[in-house]
Amino acid sequence: MSQDLPAWVAELTDPRRATTLDELADRLVPLAEHSIDVSRRLQVLLNELNEPFKREALYDRAERLKNRADEAFGEVTREIVASGEQRLDRVWAAWQERAAGEPEDTLRQRLATDVVPALRKQERAIAEEVGERTAVALEVATQTLLARVEQLAVAVTGLIHDVLPLAHEGLGLAGRISGLAAKVRELRDGRLELPEPLREAAAGTADSYNGTVARLELEWATLGSRAAIVRAALRAAEETAFSEVTAEMTECVEELAQSHIKVLNDAETQAMILLDELIAD
Repeated sequence: MSQDLPAWVAELTDPRRATTLDELADRLVPLAEHSIDVSRRLQVLLNELNEPFKREALYDRAERLKNRADEAFGEVTREIVASGEQRLDRVWAAWQERAAGEPEDTLRQRLATDVVPALRKQERAIAEEVGERTAVALEVATQTLLARVEQLAVAVTGLIHDVLPLAHEGLGLAGRISGLAAKVRELRDGRLELPEPLREAAAGTADSYNGTVARLELEWATLGSRAAIVRAALRAAEETAFSEVTAEMTECVEELAQSHIKVLNDAETQAMILLDELIAD
């Protein structure tokens, strides 16, 4: 990018173009600060990359999957109960239409004795079956999720081990630059011109800075992209695990639907017969 900047930028910032001790010292300090900044940014990104694989995060991920499965199971059981309540509502709607104003206590007692127990038994049976299969599916999905996270953790750990030395290299470079700047400031004895050894040291330091910082910046950008992929992979693994649980839950409900509808139909039919008997009396 330096070629896109005005020519005076390099003239005023490049240590290799310094002609006095003060100029060299003033140009070295920003290089050290930048080396520290990009190294720390890289370390922060590495820490963020490792965060999802700590023990607490793994526990939270498994617990979150269980909580979501429990919520989905709760919705299913509520729908099962609601389906029975809808049939009873039909009976009460028929009562209001055909026997408006008549006491409801007798019908309520007969329903509670002859109809509701069968509905509750059916609800419990379906809930137990769905719950058992959901628990098995949850266990399998959790193990698959944790295995995938572990595989990803191995890859991320290798990546961190590869990149971390570069961050340390940047901090080491910053230390060397700061040391050179301190040495330059100590040499202020009235001489303005740079001694040749310092000129050579400045040139070598600038070359090291350009190469190291360029690699640090590139690695930081690349690592950011990899970190985004890792986060996406973790979300996908978690969502897939949840989908596997809900798919098993849905399949179980579909398999039990026919028998459940039969119980509901029988219960409604029996309730309507009771209603007819009470109205006839």
